[in-house]
This record gives sequence, C-alpha cells and structure tokens, in this order.
Amino acid sequence: MPAPQTTISPYALSTTQALAQIASRETGLDAADAQQRLQEYGLNQLPMRAERSAWKRFIAQFHNVLIYVLFASACASLLLGHLVDAGVILAVIVVNGIVGFVQEGKAEQALRAIMSMSKIRCNVIRANSNLSIDSTQLVPGDIIFLQAGDRVPADARVIYCKDLRCDESALTGESEPVSKQVASLSENQPIADQRNMVFMGTMVTYGTAKALVWHTGVRTELGTIGDLVTSAQLTATPLQIQLKKFAGQLTVAILLLATTITLYGVFIQNMAAMDVIQAAIGIAVASIPEGLPAIVTIALAIGVQIMARQHALVRRLPSVEVLSSVDIICSDKTGTLTTNAMTARSIVTANAQYDVHGEGYRPFGDIRIANSEHALTALSDPALEQLLWAARHCNDANVTETGGEWELHGDPTEGALLVLALKLHASMPVGPRTDELPFDTEKRYMVTLHASSTGDVLLAIKGAPERILQRANTQLSADGVVPLEPKYWHQAMAEMGEKGMRVMALAYKNMPPLARNLEHSDVDAELTFLGLVGISDPPRPEAIASINTCHAAGIRIKMITGDNPTTALAIGTELGLQHGSVLTGADLDAMSAEQLLDAAQNTDIFARTSPSNKLQLVQALQSVGHVVAMTGDGVNDAPALKQANIGIAMGKRGTDAAKEAADIVLTDDNFSTITQAVAEGRTVYSNIVKSILFILPTNVAEAAIIVIAIALNGLLPITPVQILWVNMITAITLALALAFERPEKGQMQHGPRKLNQGLITPQLLSRIIVVGFASAAIVYGLFHYHYNQHADLATARSVAVNALVMIEAFYLLNCRFMHSSLFTSQAHVGSLPAIMAIISVMLAQTAFTYLPVSQRLFDISPLTPQHWLSIASVAVLIIFIVEIEKYVVRKFTSKKTL
Repeated sequence: MPAPQTTISPYALSTTQALAQIASRETGLDAADAQQRLQEYGLNQLPMRAERSAWKRFIAQFHNVLIYVLFASACASLLLGHLVDAGVILAVIVVNGIVGFVQEGKAEQALRAIMSMSKIRCNVIRANSNLSIDSTQLVPGDIIFLQAGDRVPADARVIYCKDLRCDESALTGESEPVSKQVASLSENQPIADQRNMVFMGTMVTYGTAKALVWHTGVRTELGTIGDLVTSAQLTATPLQIQLKKFAGQLTVAILLLATTITLYGVFIQNMAAMDVIQAAIGIAVASIPEGLPAIVTIALAIGVQIMARQHALVRRLPSVEVLSSVDIICSDKTGTLTTNAMTARSIVTANAQYDVHGEGYRPFGDIRIANSEHALTALSDPALEQLLWAARHCNDANVTETGGEWELHGDPTEGALLVLALKLHASMPVGPRTDELPFDTEKRYMVTLHASSTGDVLLAIKGAPERILQRANTQLSADGVVPLEPKYWHQAMAEMGEKGMRVMALAYKNMPPLARNLEHSDVDAELTFLGLVGISDPPRPEAIASINTCHAAGIRIKMITGDNPTTALAIGTELGLQHGSVLTGADLDAMSAEQLLDAAQNTDIFARTSPSNKLQLVQALQSVGHVVAMTGDGVNDAPALKQANIGIAMGKRGTDAAKEAADIVLTDDNFSTITQAVAEGRTVYSNIVKSILFILPTNVAEAAIIVIAIALNGLLPITPVQILWVNMITAITLALALAFERPEKGQMQHGPRKLNQGLITPQLLSRIIVVGFASAAIVYGLFHYHYNQHADLATARSVAVNALVMIEAFYLLNCRFMHSSLFTSQAHVGSLPAIMAIISVMLAQTAFTYLPVSQRLFDISPLTPQHWLSIASVAVLIIFIVEIEKYVVRKFTSKKTL
C-alpha cells in the first residue's frame, strides 16, 4: 500500500489522484485493510511523555552546591561530637527541601491537553457502510463525514463539501471561519491557505463534507505541534541562573576561606586542630545564607497571591521574577490583542460613512457619523435604517447572555451583523420569514423573504460586495431610490480592505405581494443596494493602553499571528506597534539564520506564521539575550509558550494546550493584566534584592567575627550553633517582612533588569561590605568589652548574639528603601510588616536569652538591663552608617538599580 507521504502535497492533488495515491476509494476501506493500516500507522492519538515522579522532585530540591556545603558541615560536626550543631544544620537542610518540594508545580501537560483534543467519536465509511467509531481507530485512507459542530478527527483532504466552513483559529490564528473547497491548489501553500484540507482539532462551524483521511496521530499538524512542544525547552529564570552562579562563587570562596583559616590557625597561631576545625565549620555555616531559598520562595509566593487577585494565575512559581526582566512580549493577535469576536466597525451608505463602537457580541455600543463624537439617537438616513433591517432579518445567528458574558450561536460574520442591528434596534421585531436561500460558497450570498403585516413582501440579501453589486441597478439614498454608482462603492470597498476589514454588502428588493418562495433568479437583477459593512476582529481598547505602558517601561511588543498580512498590518497599526512593516511565515522560511535573527529583532508584525515560525522567532530573540514573554490562546501557540522565558495564556478563550504550556494564565483574557503582572514582577524582584541586601551583610559579619577571632588567636564570640539560630530567626521574621514591601515609585518608568546583570552589583557589594564589617566590628567590640569586664564566656557570647540580632533589627529599617533615605515623611508608609517583624524577633530573642532550655542548648547566660542598654546604644549606629552610605551613592552615581 502506498504511504500517504508523497512528493506532492495532498492539497495539490485532485480528488481522484488523492484516492489513488493513498489506495482508497469513496466506498471506504474494508475491515482487513483498515486493520492492517492501523498496525502500520498506529492509533490516531498523540503520545504522552512520562512525568517526573514525586520522590525525584523531592530529591532534586537538595541538588544545590550550598546544600552540599551545609551537609558536609553537618557531617564534620557529627564526627567532632557536636550533635546539637549537626542536628540543627540537618534540620535547616530538610526544612528548605520540604519548602521547595511543596512550592514546585506539576510538570508541563501541554501534550495531555492536545491529546484530549484528538479523542472524539467520528462518522466513517467502511466497506460502503456508515459507522461511528472512536477517532483513535482512524487510519489514512478512511472516508469521514463532517457537519457543523463536529471536531475534525484527523488531517484530511476534502473530496466533497457543501458550504463547509471551519474555525481554525486555535491552529492557525485565522480570525474568521475558513471556507473550504474541493478543487486542488498549487503547491507551497501555508496551512491557513490550504482550503481543501481540514485539520485535527479544528471545528466545523457550517456546512457538511466528506473527507479523505491523509494523516493521523503524530503525523498530523496537531502532532507536529506536539513535537514542537516536546522539543521546546523550559528555560531557567534569570534569578535561578544568578542564584546558581552565586552559589558556585560563594562555595569556592567559603572553601578557600575555611582552608586558609585552618592552615593559619594550626601552623601560624599554633591553635588546637579541633578548635580550628570548629572555627572553619563556623565560617562555612556563617557564610551560607541558608534562609535565602526560603525567603525567595516566600517572596515569589506572595507575588503569586497578589497576581491572582489581579486575574493572573501563576502555574510555575519562579515565573514571577522573570517578569522583571522581560524586554520583549511576543503576542498572538486573535483573542489576545483582539477580542476574538467579529465586530461590525464601519458602515457606508449612499449618504454617509459611519463608525460603529462597541466590541464583541455584546449588543451595546453606538453608531456615529465618521469622525464624530456624537452617537446617533435617531435614524435620519433611510439607507442605514433599511440596512439594519436587512442585517437583522437576513441572519440565522443569535446571541445570549449567561452570567454577564455574551455568547454567539451561529456564524461569526452573521453574529457581527446581528449585534450591529441590535445596537440601535434592541427590540426590533423579526418579521416572519417565508423562504430562504442559504449561504452558498459558490454564489457567496444568502437571501431571505419576508411578508409584512401591511402586505408588502421584501427580499433581503447579504453577501460578497462584488456579487451583490453585479445584481443591483439602484441604490437607496436620502432622495429615495436612485441609479447605482459602482465607482463610489468600489472605492469604499478598497478603503475598508486596506484597513483589514472583511466587507459585506446588503441589498433588498420589493417582491410581488403574493410571493412566498425564492429562486436564485429572483436575485439575478433589480436589487436596490443599501450599503457596505466593514467587519473585523477589533483590538482590545485596554490592549492599546497596555502597549503604550509597556513601551514606556522599555518593553517592546511583537505581534505574531497566523492571520493574513493585510489584517495583521491594520491591527498592528491600530495598536501602535513601533514598526509598521509586516513579514509572513513564507518570508521567514526563505531566510538564512542571520536574516531571521535580524527580522526577529527589527520587525514587530508577523503574519501567516506557523507554530514552528513562532518557535523560531522566540528562540532567535533568546539567542541574543532577550528575555521573551509569549502570549497566546491557541494550540498553535503552545510550542512558543513553552519555549519563551515566560508563557502567558488566555484563560477564558484559551485552549487547554495553551494553558498547560504556559507559566501564567490570565483569567480575564485582558492584555492589560500583563502590564500589572510585569509591575508586580518588578516589585517581587525588588523585594528579593532587598532580602539579599539584608541577609548577606549578616553572613559577612558572622564570618568576619570568626576570622578576626582566629587572626587574633582569641575566643569565638559566636559559636556555629548560635550562628544558625541568628540566621534562622532573622530569616523567618526580619527578612520575611521585606517580601511584603510596596513598590517604590517609578518602577515602570525605567527599563527592565538586564539578563546579564549579576546578582551582586557593585552598589550591592559596597552595601554588603560596609554593613558586614561595621556589624562585625560592633559585635566583636561588645564581646571583648564585656568579657574583659570579668563577664563569663557564656554571658559575653549572649551579648554578642543579641547585639547581632538587634543590629539586624535596626538595619531592616534601612533596607525598606534601597536608595531613598529612611529619614523622610513617607518612611512610615507600609511599615507595619517591618514593625511587627521587629517585635516578633525581639520576643523570640527574649525567650532565647532567658529560657533555661535555650540557655543549655545554645550555651548562653541571661542578660541584665545594663547589658541591654549597652547593646541598644551601640547597635543603633548601623542606621546612621547605612544612611551615610546611601547619601554617598546618591551623590556620586545616577544609577537607579542595585
């Protein structure tokens, strides 16, 4: 049996050639042949990829170089007999692992969603008998029946059709239903122009057909998208990359410092090896910000909750911070930047031109004379009034409201005309229809006949303008019925076409009083032309404003659609995209890699693109360092949604495949929600940086205290287990408070964070050094002051630990503002989380200092009021030290990001 894969595309073959090529016949395959082909080609379904098990996801939480260092420290403490130290370190490791495991979402399920689209029942001819079978049993060569409401079960060549139209928007991005034909086409047609093919997963909206199954399962266009989804790689987020790099650098620094201190203590200071090893463990524990992963996770989780309230559901936690780095948003057009609802937008009659306001299938809005701000309240144009009557009566569509949402029942073009009529005539009665001629793809018009209560009989017709104009000899104007002016109408049609509109013409005819039946001969001549209606899928008004906001924030918008170039260019111009040229998928396919990269960067409108084109554009932009967000709602968007640094799917109109491939789902399908999400992403990242800015100086201070002690051959002011207590208690209280900080002013007035920007910037490093060594000096000074005043070692260490915590409490107030001064009238705004955190940590320190069990566990002693007074009077100095550093930075640099 010849395979369906040939050098000639099925759409370029005649029906006879296609049947012969695939060794089939119009009476269908017999059972034996069907079974043989099923064994050869397999089930008509898409394969699933195995998901990672729960235990593997849990183990993966510990695959971090810093965790390895902590684990080594725990083992060393255990070998030295320090059971408490080892237990605390291991507890920290386990807690961090559990937090990461709980927060990690499920693996992508785009293939599962696509697969669900292919599981349906279908009607097939087998051995000249009509059967209903599971679509998974279809094989190449089967003959299937299709009718309105059916989901197409496989890729197939149309061999017979009657007014067949298919909604292919989810697959190709085409905004209008596609009329199908039987005749063969020329080679090298993009999917959207293969008018004699139907594709798995698309919907039949009108008409009937018989089709020859050509491809099944993974060989279908839907299967090709599944392969693209599989090949698309989940990219690491900028913060994940930075944290991994930082962890590696920190590990090397810790090992070098611990080794140096060990060698120095043993061979230079002649200290006991056990004491030096304990100090080295202390340095490792002090230097590792073990609370940082939890703080990052919590900050991201807070961002997720806020975004959910703003109609953006985050499916993958790290995606939140990616938004702060996004510098390009590649957006699908249909249903994302537009309403995905065909809407009448312009009317031309013999007397005037009108603009139509209101989007979608909501029967609300108004009609205005072109370029006027005043809505019509009464109809003074008889042609407009008669046109609205024809639009309402020559129509089989209906709209209903459910829960505030308006839903179309019927053809989208008819829906647009119906809603147009309802905007001025919401209560227009529908006269009785005595006969009709349904829309015919060859004749390209629909006709209805209506009898009024006065005995008048009117014929209403709508269809392609050129077909209606051929049959009209008069037009309705303010002066009544006058001779037709074809030049006027052709010019109007051209202007509408340049704006990407689909143009429909409406006309009427007075019929004899006793006429009750229609023939095509009734509309061959003597029609009175009423006017033209321009229909398109309009931009969302909020999308235009959002694009302007994105441009101001340094984010470029690129529209990548499967729709036709004229429509794409018209919509792109309305949206205000920066570059008004347009490239097609065929243009991209003919380019070299260098040309494709140049086009990806310098063009903002792409039309007639395939799923692979979308994926290539995203990959090209990523290859030169751009952080790309991809928005979409169709199956054809799924590969690019997965490949992008962050994929954003529409929740209402989006397909399951798009939602499962995406990182974020917009529950309101509102492009403006993306702008809010970007703002929240920048806030989350800013708060993470503030947390790092808070945590790292403490680690530097703790490590510096131990280094100073070894260098001076003295006692350790703070032990490793005390260090772990400080890091734990401040991370879950003080550092956590920074995750709730409000956005600082002007965050959407500057460019996005650069992908190559390191986690530790020069300004952040200077802050860490200043605060770290200032804190170390204060703590070490207090320890030695009290120890030299004949305090016992436990009391001196108790002073040192509480001094370090109090320094952090004061420093938290500085960290609320990375650049601005703490001493402003607005410093108190949003300060409640910080105040509550300080109170909480001081209560915890009180328990730490005075509870007997804590004193035994951490080897400390209770403090007197005099101790507390000396601690507070010195620790408060950190506020002024940091404010001086901020002032110097503001004075000598204009850089606004740490």
